[in-house]
Amino acid sequence: MTDIVKQAESYEANELFDIKNSYYIGNYQQCINDAQKEPPNYGNLRLQRDIFMYRAYIAQKKYGIVLAEIKTNSPAELKPFKLLAEYLQTPGNRNSILKTLEQELENMYEMNHSLVIVAATIYNHEHNYESALRVLKNDDTLEGVTLSLMIYLRMNRVDLASKEFKKLKEKDEDATLTQMAQAWLNLALGGDKLQEAYYIFQELTDKYGVTALLLNSQSVCYIGQCEYKKAEITLQEALEKDSNDIDSLVNSLFISVHMKVSADVTKRQLNMLRDAYPNSDFIQTYNKKEAEFDSLSQAYQ
Repeated sequence: MTDIVKQAESYEANELFDIKNSYYIGNYQQCINDAQKEPPNYGNLRLQRDIFMYRAYIAQKKYGIVLAEIKTNSPAELKPFKLLAEYLQTPGNRNSILKTLEQELENMYEMNHSLVIVAATIYNHEHNYESALRVLKNDDTLEGVTLSLMIYLRMNRVDLASKEFKKLKEKDEDATLTQMAQAWLNLALGGDKLQEAYYIFQELTDKYGVTALLLNSQSVCYIGQCEYKKAEITLQEALEKDSNDIDSLVNSLFISVHMKVSADVTKRQLNMLRDAYPNSDFIQTYNKKEAEFDSLSQAYQ
């Protein structure tokens, strides 16, 4: 029995760490590849492997795989990700999905970390930050605290995000999530902290490899420092890694103004975004502002 326990601990410390880490830094295909390797038959570790595998598929927008493979008799910790896939795949059905989510939360008699993360993610998409923070209140895992920190940053509450970061440092100062949270916090603080954020993303790249997520994060550091040429080069590298990464596409569109890119190219970038992400916050906000501008223009004609 002792040998089995040691084997389980060794697997969790190595293989499962790599799977989680690949997911956190945005290396979703590597996460899937590692998760699909046949692990020892330890139930919880196998379940954790599957959780991150399906989360990586969702990050790749391969919702059909998640919807087909997670069934009614799947473990309770897996089922929430089917709900998340449905939410992201069918924008027109989101009111119904939100009602289902609320019922699931009401019936959660014991902690289901997966349901908490999915609920907070969906509420974050809905800009319902109060509800997101409410469901995260009792989740003191690294992931739960990191998600709370991200939501506070979206609310422009750097003060509260800083408090969450202190919790992360107390839990595990060297964890990848803690390092990334510090970099995100530094981005929000700006000034000299932008360079510190860049170094953190570079250190993660040196340790674990280049990903679109890390490259895009470095481009944000450059943008904050008005280093638009460096940002452009970094974003080109990010788009080579993932040509449909929405953050890289949006940031490329932003710097095109500063790089004096031709109107045709800028329009093409915007149309790419509209085509790939018609329901994104950026496009919906842009369309709204465009309609308001057109309305005001007509008023003065």
